[in-house]
Amino acid sequence: MHELRIGVCYDFRNPPDSGISDQSLYAEALEQVQWLDKIGADLVWFTEHHFVEDGYLPSWIPVASAMAAVTSHVRFGTDICLAPFNHPIRLAEDLAVLDNLSAGRVEIGLGMGYAPHEFRGFGLPISHRLSLMNETIEVLQLCFSGEKFSYEGHRFNFEDVIITPGYVQQGGPPLWVAAMSEAGARRAAHYKTNLLPQGLRARSFDPWISALQAENRLPSDHRVGIIRSILVTDDRNTDWPLIRAAEKYRMKLYQRFFEESGEGFGDPGEPVPQTWIVGNEDECVEQLTTFIETFGMTDIVTMAIPPGLRTAQMSLSLESLFTRVVPKVKALHSASRNDILPAHP
Repeated sequence: MHELRIGVCYDFRNPPDSGISDQSLYAEALEQVQWLDKIGADLVWFTEHHFVEDGYLPSWIPVASAMAAVTSHVRFGTDICLAPFNHPIRLAEDLAVLDNLSAGRVEIGLGMGYAPHEFRGFGLPISHRLSLMNETIEVLQLCFSGEKFSYEGHRFNFEDVIITPGYVQQGGPPLWVAAMSEAGARRAAHYKTNLLPQGLRARSFDPWISALQAENRLPSDHRVGIIRSILVTDDRNTDWPLIRAAEKYRMKLYQRFFEESGEGFGDPGEPVPQTWIVGNEDECVEQLTTFIETFGMTDIVTMAIPPGLRTAQMSLSLESLFTRVVPKVKALHSASRNDILPAHP
């Protein structure tokens, strides 16, 4: 089983009425990450979208590179990087540079996208997203091998390619695949990647388990991660309303995307939970522990700066999370792992 990792996520959304410039928001985030790296955060993830009015992060590697220069512990990743809008060879080269800059602290989570306006903006037929997704995974895996390769697909054809500089991490950055459907879950199983389940459990998580078990493979051999935010507070009535308003703003955009695409919104069934965990220290420990055990989660990130808020407004919660809640959760997780590991003869 894998060690538990908990960290933060950034989307850099800046509502028009926030009162802060984009430049200042990026500067505050950079300062915040330096602090989080020192107090125990394990992860910094980014989400990617394009052509959104509030400046939703369209390019995560430059940000990760800047953050890598001022940190020494956190690992950088995505939930998600949109495969159709990233040329796989260029992405592999950028990741190689970031892998060296960060001393091997980068991972990559891929999704195929679903918002029609993004495909229009890039001049791509949305009908190509499946082939672009699969071929990007295949090309990245070849790039990460460190060997010269050629590739022939429907969307990409390459001859005698080798990525330089070489990757710090053997086999390249760990690869994740996001799943909102049974096909996505089976894609992660087929390509033997880590999993980012989203949406209904019966579609995005359970089929992955079934696919692995059908091949006598263990889910515990892979990492499973999610964005699920956490507010640690002793005064829910005072602290939660501001966060709740920011979360409603954040989710309104995804609702629009879902409605425009006709995917993923309003379907009945049990979801893989992504609602905020809100409570005092003990309540957050209990809720996190239950969630981790139920889904075998290995990686969880919380939104570091909900849209419209400033870093100072999240400091108390984040400090409590990483200095008190996370150590307790990790201790419980470690004890649970030791209980199920076979004893040495």
